[in-house]
Amino acid sequence: MMKKKAKGTYGYINYEKKKRILMTIGLFAIPILIFVTGYLQTGTRKNLFTFVAIMGCLPASKCAVSMIVMCMQKPMKPELYELFSEHVRDLTALYETTVSSEKKNYPLPCVVICGQNVVCYSEDAKVDKEFVQQHIKKILQGNGYRSNVKIFTEQKAFLRRVDELYANREELEASTPFKPDERYPDATRDELVKHVFLCICL
Repeated sequence: MMKKKAKGTYGYINYEKKKRILMTIGLFAIPILIFVTGYLQTGTRKNLFTFVAIMGCLPASKCAVSMIVMCMQKPMKPELYELFSEHVRDLTALYETTVSSEKKNYPLPCVVICGQNVVCYSEDAKVDKEFVQQHIKKILQGNGYRSNVKIFTEQKAFLRRVDELYANREELEASTPFKPDERYPDATRDELVKHVFLCICL
């Protein structure tokens, strides 16, 4: 049995791939079984069972598209996760995220949130940094969280920035304006920003 992995945690991509593959197989198996049953009972494809089977292929096809999109995502290498987690420590972080937009999807293996700072690592040296930064910033600001969003494509520069955030985390979090959300009274600002961020991820 697969152990569930929440979105934004290490191992999420592989978990979702397996889950969606199994769901797709299961959803296609049902209409196939209905069609075969109808054919065996009536001896012809022209029956109500065939219609029900065709209709049953619609949710299966939708699930298949979702499966294909997830299968195209690249899981984070174990050694990279270990390296990053050593620097992240107890900061609020997301792993194996893929930010979706009207333009395209942008894989971000690691995202760290601290105060008004949201720093992201991308393995794509040619990523449109300005677009992704503004896209994330716009979404967060639209939900009431003004943030400084920065995309890094150089691993050392990203980890250096994470170390800086960790060293100054108390000051950064204390100086960030924050009005608790009545729906989540116990959540910190960083946790709420994380929640909003996950809403734009696959």
